[in-house]
Amino acid sequence: MKEKKTGPFDRAAMFLYKQACVRRLPLFTSRQVESDLKQLHPGENLQWLKTDYYVKKLSMALTILLIGGLFGAAARLAAGQDRILREDGSILRGSYSDGERDIRVTARLQDSTQEFQIRLWPRQLSRAETEELAQGFRERLPELILGENEDLSSVTEPLALEDSYPDFPFQVEWESTRPDIVGSDGAVALPEEPERLWLTAEFTYGEYAGEEVVEVTVLSPTLTPKERLHRELEDYLIETEQSGREEEEWKLPSHWEGNEIGWSQKVEDNSLLVWTAAMAVTVLVYLLSDRDLHERLEKRKKSLQQSYPDFVHRLALFVGAGMTVRGAFQRAASDCEKTLPIYEELVYTCRELQSGVSEGAAYEHFGKRTGQQEYIRLSTLLMQNLKRGNSALLDRLREEADKAAEEKLRRTKRLGEEAGTKLLVPMALMLAVVMVMIMVPAFLSM
Repeated sequence: MKEKKTGPFDRAAMFLYKQACVRRLPLFTSRQVESDLKQLHPGENLQWLKTDYYVKKLSMALTILLIGGLFGAAARLAAGQDRILREDGSILRGSYSDGERDIRVTARLQDSTQEFQIRLWPRQLSRAETEELAQGFRERLPELILGENEDLSSVTEPLALEDSYPDFPFQVEWESTRPDIVGSDGAVALPEEPERLWLTAEFTYGEYAGEEVVEVTVLSPTLTPKERLHRELEDYLIETEQSGREEEEWKLPSHWEGNEIGWSQKVEDNSLLVWTAAMAVTVLVYLLSDRDLHERLEKRKKSLQQSYPDFVHRLALFVGAGMTVRGAFQRAASDCEKTLPIYEELVYTCRELQSGVSEGAAYEHFGKRTGQQEYIRLSTLLMQNLKRGNSALLDRLREEADKAAEEKLRRTKRLGEEAGTKLLVPMALMLAVVMVMIMVPAFLSM
């Protein structure tokens, strides 16, 4: 075997393979793999071939596992960096340059848990600094503040009362005639009866200042006790967050209606998904390696089929010129292209003859190694010539060459017909494009 480069995991893979062989695990005893390796590498030690093949597979699997593990660890580290809730229930707001953030927290209250998504604002600046904050645009304000509501006459979800809106250079401040129902940040507390209120947007840009009043009707859907608890606690969280924006930290409430609350932050952690995907890819690659090996064998068989007519023709030509069959094999091997599988088989047969193996056994081995009916038939013909001294060998070889040429012609015609069938779809698509190019100008000119 050729000397091959050692991969980073080859030693570990070799250790695992040896342990599996000692324990006689069925994972490395595929008869199909052994048969494919034997035909792909004629004359080489089967045990060496198996060892090299399975060590490569294990090394590739270990590489995929390592890469997947590193990505999973990176995902876990990223998730840990997003976790900003401290053990004492406080959250560091950060500076104004960090901007606002949406965080998800889980409250453990009595026997139930509640999940909330709250917008955390940075530390509020001084009055001089905050005079420049707010955006809006008069003509599109009703559309921009809808949020997830269908229209402003039936509001049930929070409104998008933002300080700024994309594509518009205005600063906006909001006021509500009923802040207990709709807050300045758009939070909606659903009333028991439908309530109509007005939101005032004061927007400025440089020396420009304007005002727009928007009418809003808040509906009162029926809430389950759990939904009502969620709504009330969410409103309370929003209220405490707003009232403490000048503080460095936001302290989450530890009690609600006399009950203790336990908080935990919900962050997106994809490490388990990455690790699972790495395991799945590893198993898939490991299993598909056998199929790739078999495809290589099929490709080799097709190459042998294509080389057979030319090989038999050369053999008949050399024998007709007065050479012995043994000499014809040696001459065919020297004339053959070295990249073809038939070259490996011819060289191996010549080496068997030089090492003392009888001609009959060498020709028989030649046919069996290829596994092709044509070569087996040829090897039988050559063995019969040795045993019986068939004087008509040249005629039989010429007949075999003619038969192989006819079979190659039939095979070529069949492949051509299959190719023509596959071309029907792109030809139909091209025809459709041509028809469109012809018909569209004709209709437009009418």
